[in-house]
Amino acid sequence: MSPNYELDIPVDDPSEDFAAMFETYGKQSSKILTPGDRVQAAIIAMSGDSVFLDVGIKRDGVMDKKDLLDANGQPTANIGDTVEAWVIAVNAQEIRLSRSMSGNGVAALEDARDCAIPVEGRIRSTCKGGYLVEVLGKSAFCPGSQMDAATLQHADNITDCTLQFLVTRVENGGRNIVLSRRALIEREHRESLETLLAGVKIGDMLDCVVTRLAPYGAFAELAPSVEGMIHISELSWARIEHPEEVVKPGDHIKVKLLAVNQDAKGNTRISLSRKQAEGDPWNEVEQRLSPGQVAQGRVVRLTPFGAFVELFPGIDGLVHISEISFDKRVRNVSDTMKIGENITVMVKEISPSKRRISLSLRDMGTDPWADVVKRFPVGTPVQGIVEKRAPFGLFVELAPGIIGLMPNAAAASSKQASALAKLTPGENVNLIVQVLDKEQRRITLAPEDSAEIEDQSWKQHRTEKNSTSSELGIMALALQHALKSRK
Repeated sequence: MSPNYELDIPVDDPSEDFAAMFETYGKQSSKILTPGDRVQAAIIAMSGDSVFLDVGIKRDGVMDKKDLLDANGQPTANIGDTVEAWVIAVNAQEIRLSRSMSGNGVAALEDARDCAIPVEGRIRSTCKGGYLVEVLGKSAFCPGSQMDAATLQHADNITDCTLQFLVTRVENGGRNIVLSRRALIEREHRESLETLLAGVKIGDMLDCVVTRLAPYGAFAELAPSVEGMIHISELSWARIEHPEEVVKPGDHIKVKLLAVNQDAKGNTRISLSRKQAEGDPWNEVEQRLSPGQVAQGRVVRLTPFGAFVELFPGIDGLVHISEISFDKRVRNVSDTMKIGENITVMVKEISPSKRRISLSLRDMGTDPWADVVKRFPVGTPVQGIVEKRAPFGLFVELAPGIIGLMPNAAAASSKQASALAKLTPGENVNLIVQVLDKEQRRITLAPEDSAEIEDQSWKQHRTEKNSTSSELGIMALALQHALKSRK
């Protein structure tokens, strides 16, 4: 037997790979099509009222040309295009194809039922429990429960609409015909889902279209009738309250496949992530921010210890309560800012490995401690306002952002001890600066008569022998200053 003749391969064409074509021929020959199969077929020719298609085997498929015409009589596909069709008959000469079952009579409906081939039906009206549908010249019934959810949402507007159905029952010579659109959609969903899952794996990046939104996330179509869910926490690196802040139905987006699971009812749940498909913003944070940089941000969360500020989507920094103000002591963060407020901050420290950024609001202003040595030198009399009383002493505000402490021991040794003990927040008090530590931002205060007490304590150590009164005064002051410095 001549393989060239049987396989119809030209012997004078060296570009043809005989082994490869033989393997392809074997695969095509072994493929069996039966009525009810759905195929993807390429249009290879059109002649008169017929369309010829390549269905992947030696015999061509044949379809009525009217199956490719739209409502206006215009073709929806041309030579070279691939269309989806159903096998409605198989014989030795050809394979009959159709986009849906056509014809008239009970026999065609029975064939559609037995082969599970869709039929086109026009919804004539609603009735008790469902819809009356005209299909293949017959009147049929589709229960309301067998319509799809999307159709039911527009139940009042579907009269005269033409849809596809599966025939589930043909009885009494065609007087009892029952249809189901839901069964067809569920079948298409299963087939589409199987095809999708066969070609993807967890972690793959996929293209999809947002179909609908819910308070907890967004649904996106990955394949015909196959949706996945993007939880609101996976929609964006930024903090969002509602999905519509970042996506809307119809948006084409890229997502990462996180998981495929089945619920208790056997339904497949596909979990997706939009933000993970965009990449982790912390990987580039050091290229976008640096210590000392001034940045704009939005307050997204308040805590007892500070405020979190969003600098970029997914990048939050913390303004600690101690970094909010130089001018006043902040007790409640909510007293100084509110969620949603835009503020200007300075970046103090960045730690990508810990996903932490330290920010400062107070560094954006003038540091009141910058010239504290000139304003409040040791020994200077000062007037302040009592801020609060603590178990160990009295806090006094000397100027905005400058707080000093008068210890209880210092107040108790004063002639004004009883008056000092009665001071309440908001009252004025006259004191002197006893110790100043700019680095630690600490000022120790003492009552006004503390200088007199110290001067009296030095008199017992004065010796007038071999010294003038002026010289002894200088020595005493020097020693007094040295002791103060030691404190």
